[in-house]
Amino acid sequence: MTEKFCGFLWGVLFGTAGITLLSSKDAKKAYTHVTAAVLRGKDDVVKKATILRENCEDIYADANDINEKRAEAEEAKIIADARRIVEEADSRKAAAET
Repeated sequence: MTEKFCGFLWGVLFGTAGITLLSSKDAKKAYTHVTAAVLRGKDDVVKKATILRENCEDIYADANDINEKRAEAEEAKIIADARRIVEEADSRKAAAET
């Protein structure tokens, strides 16, 4: 029982000393510097995330433009093929009539 009581007293002593150290002016100054560093880091992460988001939006828009141009080219090819087929049919029909 005495050992437990001594352990308790040492815990109280270290706890009190720890609270005193953690609440000192030097500790407050250190906390302030660490907090400032964290805030700078946060600002940097936010800036980089914004740049990344903007780049992703640009890539998405460019990809949509590519797909639209590709679809337009495919549609134009289909129309050109259809015109060619119609012209060939018309020329065969005209040749057959003569």
